[in-house]
Amino acid sequence: MIAKAAGVAESAIADERLAEFKAAVTAALTPLASAVLLDPEYGLNAVREKAAGCGLLLTYESDGFENPRPHRMLELMPRFSVQRLQHLGADAIKILLSYNPDAGESANDEKRAWIERIGNECEALDMPFLLEPVTYDTTARTRPALIVRTIEEFSKPIYKVDVLKVEFPVVAGTVGWSRQQIIEWYLAADRAAGVPYIFLSAGVTITEFTESLGLAAEAGAHYSGVLCGRATWQDGMDAFTRDGRAGLDAWLRGDGVRNLKRIEECLRAATSWEARR
Repeated sequence: MIAKAAGVAESAIADERLAEFKAAVTAALTPLASAVLLDPEYGLNAVREKAAGCGLLLTYESDGFENPRPHRMLELMPRFSVQRLQHLGADAIKILLSYNPDAGESANDEKRAWIERIGNECEALDMPFLLEPVTYDTTARTRPALIVRTIEEFSKPIYKVDVLKVEFPVVAGTVGWSRQQIIEWYLAADRAAGVPYIFLSAGVTITEFTESLGLAAEAGAHYSGVLCGRATWQDGMDAFTRDGRAGLDAWLRGDGVRNLKRIEECLRAATSWEARR
């Protein structure tokens, strides 16, 4: 994202620039947030800028959304464990899992075994486990049903998931669904969830994100919050590439804070996770 905003090759962006961006966002927005999600590869400097009282979630998987392995198989960071992440100060562990219920059964069974393993590792250390199952190889028509089935699968007690971080069944503004059909998909996802769940932003705009939260509220979905990055800070990328951290800090103090408050206002319709335990 930094390279695209700067108009250069990705290889031209040093790791330090990525770490600097994460640190700036963390310093500016964690005073207003209940928790922040960071990675131990590029986010440890940001941990030191986290506001006191803001929880720390750390990632455990090796990849982001661009998984290069066959079947988008899960891989954990080789030099980390739940215990090591706990020693770094993690209050919870997050796993991103690429999953399609209609993909090959052998690959899917391997993925399910991974999640069972991680769930048991977290339970042994009394570490909350957040699972982010993201569907792939979908279309606008097939995606909602696949999301619902994925939520249903990983709500099963065998995985020991404490909170599911899920996709919107249908993002606001998606063509091809009536408003009533969209509401029905939100209700279907809500019924499928056997554990507390929160919504992810998946790179949509702040307007699409808040409008989608509005659909969840209209449906009466009992979601328990959000864990959203890009919807909050992605529009600050131009300021960062143009004016460095000082430019990003200024953007975050204005638009970044306003974005977070827009989301916070939507969360008045959310349901406490304790009500879904």
